[in-house]
Amino acid sequence: MVYNISNENYKQCTISLLDNIMDPNITFDDKGVCNYYHLYKLQEALQPSPVKRKIELEKIVKKLKKNGKGKPYDCMIGVSGGVDSSYMCYLAWKMGLRVLCVHFDNGWNSELAVDNIHKIISKCNFDLYTYVINWEEFKDIQLSYFKAGVIDIEAVTDIGIFNALDLICSEKKINYILDGRNFVTESIGINYWGNKNPNNLMDIHRLFGKIPLNDYPAKFKRGKYVFPNGMYKNIRLLDYVDYDIKTTKDILKNEFEWRDYGGKHYESVFTRFYQGYILPEKFKVDKRKLHLSNLIFSGQMTKGEALIELSKPIYPDEYFKKDKEFVLKKLGFSEIDFEEYMKAPNKQHNVYFNEYPKRSYTINRIFNILLFKIKENLF
Repeated sequence: MVYNISNENYKQCTISLLDNIMDPNITFDDKGVCNYYHLYKLQEALQPSPVKRKIELEKIVKKLKKNGKGKPYDCMIGVSGGVDSSYMCYLAWKMGLRVLCVHFDNGWNSELAVDNIHKIISKCNFDLYTYVINWEEFKDIQLSYFKAGVIDIEAVTDIGIFNALDLICSEKKINYILDGRNFVTESIGINYWGNKNPNNLMDIHRLFGKIPLNDYPAKFKRGKYVFPNGMYKNIRLLDYVDYDIKTTKDILKNEFEWRDYGGKHYESVFTRFYQGYILPEKFKVDKRKLHLSNLIFSGQMTKGEALIELSKPIYPDEYFKKDKEFVLKKLGFSEIDFEEYMKAPNKQHNVYFNEYPKRSYTINRIFNILLFKIKENLF
């Protein structure tokens, strides 16, 4: 979807695709450059040089192998079949790490994702642990988010993934998780789009859910000391290498016959339907603008190239009809029920319980940068 803008107050960043439709609180300097670009540059200035990254990566690999002596695994990777987790597996394989790969099966896997995971696991000779979620509970939480009218329905998956990984770390006595989140492709975000607070999830489910949550991993405290000899740690592996999306995809295709899924996180059928239809139609959000802008900021794409990508259909016709029918049937929506949902008023996440302090996006990001630096020094 490409929005037809006629509002005389419409303004887009001169460098990126970010605009005042995506974020009504966006600001611009006297050259028309948005605050997100300046925030990116602030974070970029804190990134170590390529030489330091290489040295740190060598230290990390040695640390993981030393810590893993006498144990089955050096570290864990959460795998989805997408580009980030697949490339982490490739890097870990090349570095000779012994990895337990964990896949979070929430019932929405595409055939493509399953195939990509199988190919990578087989060639790297990694073990795979599939965490199969209780579908009835997961479905009940997702439906609760629909009833709540909030934007971040994907929080149900994200919270489950992070806490499941932590639980498995504790169970398997694995001290390190290689984390696919990275600076160059996904360091910027719009504050009101997401809420990954388990307390927000629990309150939404308390108000709208129908069955008790006995299995869904919502309450595990991240960052808690769970081992006698220290704490488990997330390592953002991709921040220690030159991570270029185009080059990475070529490597994965050549090494594993990996197949591209055409959109960020589109390895999930629900994510594809959510980002391709629900977000733009109901919430007027085209997440491609955010993803492409991050690539512009990191120098992997020009604004002209990004505009060409944006001009393409957000939801290919060959997927939409099939996906909509599948999603509605799996969730138990009738066509009428779903259309009523699409027309219902949207609500902010903070309508529901949220323990996080009210800070601006910029303050949150700076706080997280400083916290990340402190944690790195503790490694």
